Amino acid sequence: MTKHLFMIIALWVAYPASADTVVATRAIRAQTLLTAGDLAVVKGDHPGAITAIDDAIGLEARVMLYAGRPISRSDIGPAAIIARNQIVPLVYSQRGLSITAEGRALDRAAAGDFVRVMNLSSRTTVSGVVAPDGAIHVGGTPSH
Repeated sequence: MTKHLFMIIALWVAYPASADTVVATRAIRAQTLLTAGDLAVVKGDHPGAITAIDDAIGLEARVMLYAGRPISRSDIGPAAIIARNQIVPLVYSQRGLSITAEGRALDRAAAGDFVRVMNLSSRTTVSGVVAPDGAIHVGGTPSH
């Protein structure tokens, strides 16, 4: 009887499931590309934390990552292809018309990011989306 009562109570009590969590193996500075040696998997359930090392390898730390602390998706992202103050092409394309000018990036950015750029000819600040080739598409429709 005691054995059955114990089993019933054990089934009623919710046991928290343990999940894998990716942590940094050392202090990693922001803007550093992550490698397999920088990461480890530990047992523990941390909401929002990455659970597989493969999801983080090759990405860039957006913030300082500390050894042993869980890494969340917001802490890492694609590697920047545009550096701050880099000269970049500004491209406007609409219905077959394409206008190109030079600009200076005001922030670091990865492909697909929205970035502010100063047009070197007019000295005005515009915003656009970073293309995989490093061009900044401002307004219009991006040409492929």
